[in-house]
Amino acid sequence: MRFNGARTAALIAALSALMLAIGFAFGGPAGLPAALIVALGVNGAAYVLSDRIALRSMRAHPVGEVEAPVLYRLVRELSTAARQPMPRLYVSETLQPNAFATGRNPRNAAVCCTRGVLRMLDERELRAVLAHELAHVHSRDILISSVAAAIATVITCLAHLAVFLPGPSDDEDGPGLLGALLLLVLGPVAAAVVQMAISRTREFQADAAGARLTGDPLALASALRKLEAGTRAMPLPQDPELATTSALMIADPFRGIGIGRLFSTHPPTAERIARLERMAGGR
Repeated sequence: MRFNGARTAALIAALSALMLAIGFAFGGPAGLPAALIVALGVNGAAYVLSDRIALRSMRAHPVGEVEAPVLYRLVRELSTAARQPMPRLYVSETLQPNAFATGRNPRNAAVCCTRGVLRMLDERELRAVLAHELAHVHSRDILISSVAAAIATVITCLAHLAVFLPGPSDDEDGPGLLGALLLLVLGPVAAAVVQMAISRTREFQADAAGARLTGDPLALASALRKLEAGTRAMPLPQDPELATTSALMIADPFRGIGIGRLFSTHPPTAERIARLERMAGGR
């Protein structure tokens, strides 16, 4: 947990340095104050609003015990068993089966399930998926993941807005050379932030921790098989905002092509299933 906090601080410091360097490169010493303001704003928003940014990208809405009694009961039982606070619960009306957790810490965490995953999985499999997401929350690896995803989202938005910045030598209104250069630079930077900050091993660790919490590794293996088929049948659109949030999800929401491949941080599902089956066999 301390390591995740240190990684988050290092990520924020590195991004601040990068933005200052970009400000100096395009504006010289005069560009540093503006770059510093942008860096502080991006990092502050990423840390404080990381959960809201991820939930908004999936158009998720909060639910309580009345709207989602099974979901609420399962999360409450698992949180009680783990002796951890219960996170806020959200549902996205997306038909693709998926789920993710976000937030700075267990007391500020949120777990979101898509409508598709609630319809596709039986209660045993849903319990296993929720235990996986709660494992991310309890280990606090959602801190670095959520902040990285939020920073990447803000950088992606800035990159697209930068297209409309006129360059210093532009005589006409409209996209300038400066904006085009920033788009070319900041787009890959956003992907690199996610790739460097979020380790693929975190999914293996959350699989194992979630399986220990439920005592049923095969339930998660079964759920992952269904999620793999469901995400391939109904991939999310190649949207940059969704791509930055995809790193938080239990299954890769894209088909491994286009922008989804650029932001992918998921290990092969077959390998995850094999590890869970070995875990069950060992028991």
